[in-house]
Amino acid sequence: MIAIIDYGAGNLFSVKNALDYIGEESVATDSIEELRRADGLILPGVGAFPDAMRMLKKSGLADEIRTEAAAGKPLLGICLGMQVLFEKGAEFEETEGLGLIPGTVDRIQTSLKIPHMGYNELNFGVSCPLLSGVEEGDCVYFVHSYMANTADEYIAASCDYGVKVTALVQNKNVFGAQFHPEKSGAVGLTILKNFGGLTR
Repeated sequence: MIAIIDYGAGNLFSVKNALDYIGEESVATDSIEELRRADGLILPGVGAFPDAMRMLKKSGLADEIRTEAAAGKPLLGICLGMQVLFEKGAEFEETEGLGLIPGTVDRIQTSLKIPHMGYNELNFGVSCPLLSGVEEGDCVYFVHSYMANTADEYIAASCDYGVKVTALVQNKNVFGAQFHPEKSGAVGLTILKNFGGLTR
């Protein structure tokens, strides 16, 4: 069973609907006990980095997410949920993240329109189990103004938006998608299926 972490900043139900569609058992929850019982965790998110971290800390979920990740439980952050996996974010104010992946989150420096919104092609980096059955050049859906800056060893996929934008990251059992797999059609559903496979 996959626990979709409800901390007041997520597009929980579009993620839940996508998991239901592909037959993955899931629950949207803010219960630490349910996170402990779950076989995998998804951290969704829409909004601002500082607000997300405040809510995660206040609820006690931040420490629990770190504990579960350290124990080897598969964790997938989506959009803002991916960004808070990093050490620091620069949105509005410098804010400490969960520190599960080395790197920082900064405003996208590009001559193109911000936010980066719409479909973009994936360029593959390091090998990643979430990309099984996905082809390089397949498109996924983005909507964001900030991006992760991290070492290439953590980047499973990127896209070109006038600058190399980190799209999919991995640090052992911790994964992050800057795009929305739940809004990315068959490609996104394949990625969610692959994540589900890691929880069994």
